[in-house]
Amino acid sequence: MTQEKEMSFLAHLEELRWHLVRSASAIVLMASMVFIFREKVYRYFLLAHLETEFATYRFFCWAFKLIGINSDFCTITFSDELKSLGPTDQLMNAIWASIILGLIVSFPYILWEFWRFIAPGLSKTEIKKSKGFIVTSSFLFFVGVLFSYYVILPMSVYFFYSFSVAENVVNEFTLAKYMSLITNTLIGVALMFELPVIIYFLSKLGLITPMFLKRYRKHALVLVLILSAIITPPDVASQVIVTIPILLLYEVSIIVSKRIYKNQQKNAF
Repeated sequence: MTQEKEMSFLAHLEELRWHLVRSASAIVLMASMVFIFREKVYRYFLLAHLETEFATYRFFCWAFKLIGINSDFCTITFSDELKSLGPTDQLMNAIWASIILGLIVSFPYILWEFWRFIAPGLSKTEIKKSKGFIVTSSFLFFVGVLFSYYVILPMSVYFFYSFSVAENVVNEFTLAKYMSLITNTLIGVALMFELPVIIYFLSKLGLITPMFLKRYRKHALVLVLILSAIITPPDVASQVIVTIPILLLYEVSIIVSKRIYKNQQKNAF
């Protein structure tokens, strides 16, 4: 009996290994494609926030004009240079950015591999109910990516380029620091948008209940504000813009947890 359990454990471990290998291969494949077309990716995607004609800046300019307020977004300018301080900086930056974008593009496939690994342990009813897992998780993830790309990042870039402690202090940013801001924000906000999915699984495992989420709602607000402060520039407007959707997702998570809790209570009787 012990030997059978050990073999079963080793078989599951081997299966998990192949799921991880395929997931890693997907990331490497997508990262390779990004690296091959890195010039276009950098120009039209990663460095797009340095263009004064970026959609978000134009929108803010139009919105402020509509209400009769003069805005710096209409006359915004950025330095057209980013410093590369080491001989390998650009290469390593391109590799790291390619990996991050490869992970983002491969996210639905990685979720599918994860679902394939846990599916054999689910009942037919649970499998039917979990079929929307990949779609829902991918949707929330990419909404987070778009939200960070078109809302958080433009405000972050604008804030850091325009902020100055004195007139004789000039902002000259390095490629590494700029790209760290872009990639960290993209991944950080996207993962925060996965909150309802995380709560779903924790509720299914019985680790979290809707009563717990309601009781610690105020604590969650503080935690969200701290996370918002980490992934956004240190100004109130950006933090509020990140906090609002996350709090809405927290309320959605409570509804999700409540639904699971009620189903578990019904099945218990």
